[in-house]
Amino acid sequence: MNELPPPRRSEWSDLALYQTAQAPVAVDLSDNTSRFGVPPSALAELRATEGETVARYPSGYGEPLKSALAEFAGVERDQIVTGCGSDDVLDSAIRAFGRPGDTLSSLSPTFPMPARFARLNGLRLQETPLHADGAFDPDALLAGSPAIVYLCTPNNPTGTLPDGAAVDRVIARAKGIVILDEAYAEFAGASRAAQAPARGTLLVVRTMSKAFGLAGLRVGWAAGAAALVRDVELSRGPYTLNALAERAAAAALRHDAAWVMARAAEAVAARDSLAAELRSLGLSPLPSAANFLLVPVPNAALVAARMRDSGVAVRAFANLPGFGNSLRIHAAPAAERAAAVAALKEALACA
Repeated sequence: MNELPPPRRSEWSDLALYQTAQAPVAVDLSDNTSRFGVPPSALAELRATEGETVARYPSGYGEPLKSALAEFAGVERDQIVTGCGSDDVLDSAIRAFGRPGDTLSSLSPTFPMPARFARLNGLRLQETPLHADGAFDPDALLAGSPAIVYLCTPNNPTGTLPDGAAVDRVIARAKGIVILDEAYAEFAGASRAAQAPARGTLLVVRTMSKAFGLAGLRVGWAAGAAALVRDVELSRGPYTLNALAERAAAAALRHDAAWVMARAAEAVAARDSLAAELRSLGLSPLPSAANFLLVPVPNAALVAARMRDSGVAVRAFANLPGFGNSLRIHAAPAAERAAAVAALKEALACA
């Protein structure tokens, strides 16, 4: 077996590719995507797509979709930026607002991609602990006047909602750019997207991969001041959002927003049912404002492997800072939830 050569950039020598997909299983509750369907109008738009749409380039910067997103978010069209998933928006924003040697400050634990993007772009990482009740020290997060502050709310992988007053303090006092990642905002029932343009240095990042059920189309977006949005667009090339995704996403926003929120409510109810079922097993899942639960479990990696052997995939975290070994399980309809709980019960008995 041939070993891969080291990366051409020595500072990346200890980096690995982001988690790659494993073989499919019957019930996959590992990636926080929606298990409650796809917006009907989005599917209809995909089925009606003509060959000419596929043969041509899409719009340069998602212009047709921006109008639908602006109406949805309550902002102006030039205050919206789109991308190939929220990862693309985050990557572009970090590249736009951070120079090599600058600092990106974030909570720990949190979504790992911003730290990775910071590393790839030559930024330093500064981390502040996030507690199980959502509390954190905003002044510690702002120490040293970082160029970028990243906050995920609700937070992934904990599901907790960072203290709102502390978040507001960070937004008000930050000297650099604040990136607020609201990938799970539909489940929390609140968003700061409409406030972002007036703040000037606040970029609120959203996705259509979670509540909207369009993860396979990779549609991300953000709201912010027009000048901020322009900088993000300058940091990348055009055509990052494909034409089919753009059309389907716009249809979902214009015709199925209420449908999406109803499905989000179903996911929240399923999450709460799952929490009760986990507690019946003697476990203590964290309070969650997202569509998933983080539950501390000894030998989490072994438990997750045994569950996969039973046809159920969940995400295992080893030694998660402040939380230890844990499983992350996302909300699902009753049949999938029952399969997951049964597999977990069996795995715990064998671990």
